[in-house]
Amino acid sequence: MSKRIFPITTDKKQCITFIYFPTNHHSMETDFFESVYQGEPPWDIGRPQQAYMQLEQAGEIVGSVLDVGCGTGENAMYLAEHGHEAWGIDFIPAAIQKAREKAAQRHLTATFRVLNVLALHTLGRTFDTVIDSGLFHTLSDEERPLFVDNLGTVLNRGGVYFMLCVSEAEPGDYGPRRVTQAEIRESFKEGWRINYIRPATLEGRLRPSGAHGWLSSISKE
Repeated sequence: MSKRIFPITTDKKQCITFIYFPTNHHSMETDFFESVYQGEPPWDIGRPQQAYMQLEQAGEIVGSVLDVGCGTGENAMYLAEHGHEAWGIDFIPAAIQKAREKAAQRHLTATFRVLNVLALHTLGRTFDTVIDSGLFHTLSDEERPLFVDNLGTVLNRGGVYFMLCVSEAEPGDYGPRRVTQAEIRESFKEGWRINYIRPATLEGRLRPSGAHGWLSSISKE
């Protein structure tokens, strides 16, 4: 049985405990994330990821954007501020509530909804771009093909999915699951075109240097 692994700080010295959830224990997982979002999750840096800021500045992010697993919405709000129609979805109500509150405080127009990424097909619309900051590496082997199928229902033909995940270059075996280039290529081998997979940094609050990651650009054919 595959497991998903999530970090949470346990004291003021930023020691970390890693919580293991069998992938069929969704209620446990929801309760865990709800409790973490009552404070500041270690993956919530209070600003957009540099990788997505650079993509926007390079003109790679176009049109309407959906942020899958958006958390408190920093990436989506950054893109809304730069003229995109931006949506964000997350399955944790506390995260979406914080995203909505921040958008209102900043006078930004962005849509945030509570939705599981394995139910994207119920969203009822499509986007030109989909972004993912630390979602794919939380999915189990069983969930990956379900996610890819759902992703195809919300991305326009020719649209691009940008995925930022922790890579196998990250030392140790704790924290988020490592994802290899081969796994990415296997997941998107049918109906998709991989434009590039390049080294990137996934920023977090606990480590200023961030984690070794992959940034992938994948087009829907």
